[in-house]
Amino acid sequence: MFAQRLSATPRGARLARHLAVAQLHTWGIRYGTDTSDAVALVVAELAANAVTHGRVPGRDFELRLSLIGGSVRVEVTDTHTGPPGLPGQDEVEPPGSLEGHGRGLVLVAALADRWEVLERKPAPGKTVRAEVGLSPAP
Repeated sequence: MFAQRLSATPRGARLARHLAVAQLHTWGIRYGTDTSDAVALVVAELAANAVTHGRVPGRDFELRLSLIGGSVRVEVTDTHTGPPGLPGQDEVEPPGSLEGHGRGLVLVAALADRWEVLERKPAPGKTVRAEVGLSPAP
């Protein structure tokens, strides 16, 4: 398992994506593979959401990666209080074509085999967990 706390800033979100891809490479999931690219996008979207919508000044967000039964599990936890505030897996609707935001969870839903929003333990906050299946080696 890989876990890292990051600053809830755009720089922290970018670093989360870079760290995720580097960790996958360490685990033998090479750069540029379908799995690496999908996990990079999922991490980028979830980290961006944590920074944009889950940010609490002075509090970090956490990235966790693990290999679970043929999948890469991605968990991004923020410390924003209140209800999770994200739709469930079957409730994501694409935004209108002219809207400038709202595509992140649509991408996560398209790339991940499954995902969910969990209350953070210990509170406050939430964890968004997504699993991306490992693609066959070339």
